Amino acid sequence: MVHRVLVVEDETDIRDLVCHALEAAGYQGIPAESVENAQPLVESNPPDLLILDWMLPGQSGIDFARRLRRTEPTKSMPIIMLSAKGDAEDKVKGLDAGIDDYLAKPFSQKELIARVKAVLRRTNREIGEDGTVQVEGLAVDTVSHMVSANGQVLSLSLLEFNLLHFFLTHQGRVYSRAQLLDNVWGHDRFVEERTVDVHVRRLRKALEETGHDRLIKTVRGVGYRCAVN
Repeated sequence: MVHRVLVVEDETDIRDLVCHALEAAGYQGIPAESVENAQPLVESNPPDLLILDWMLPGQSGIDFARRLRRTEPTKSMPIIMLSAKGDAEDKVKGLDAGIDDYLAKPFSQKELIARVKAVLRRTNREIGEDGTVQVEGLAVDTVSHMVSANGQVLSLSLLEFNLLHFFLTHQGRVYSRAQLLDNVWGHDRFVEERTVDVHVRRLRKALEETGHDRLIKTVRGVGYRCAVN
C-alpha cells in the first residue's frame, strides 16, 4: 500500500520539494497551498499523514491542527508540523495542539523522510483481529478488558486499563496532562490535571513487576509518552 501524504504549504518551492522527496521515497504526495484547499481533500479522502506548515494564508496550520483534533474522523490523523519557529516554546505549543512531530525549517529531505517514516511507524497500530493490542510482550484485550504481560495477567482498574490502551495505541507522541484528560477521562468530566500523575504512577506500579513500566516516559515540562524500542 502506498501511503498518501497531504502537504499543506503556501511556499511553492518548499511544497514542491516536499512532494518530490515523498514521491522519491515511495509515498504519494498531495499538494495544497492553504487550509481552504486542504479541507475538502481531508474530508473526501483522509490522507495517511498530514504535513502542515505553521504559517498559512487565512487559517494558520496550528489552528487547523487543533480543529482536526476536535473531530472524530480526523482525531487520530498523524500530523507533522513545519515551521520556521524552532524554539522549545513553539514546539510545546505544537505538541499541545496535537501534532505528532515538529520539523523546523530549513530541513533536509533525508530528515523529512526519516520523520515521515517514524510517524507512520508509530501510528500504524499493532491491533489483532480480536481487538488485542500487543507491544513487547504486553497484551491489552479490548474485548475481555484483560491485560497480560508475558502471559501473566495484571490487575488494573478500568481507568488504568483505558490509560494504558491509549498510550499503546499512540506510541511515541508526547501528550500533555490536559490532552490525556480529554482523551481518557473525557471532555465532560472535571478532573484536576494532577490526577493524571496519580494514575500514571499507579499504572507504572502495576507494570513494574514485568518491567513494562519503562514504556511510560515522563517528558519534563510537557507530559507523558509511550516509548517503544
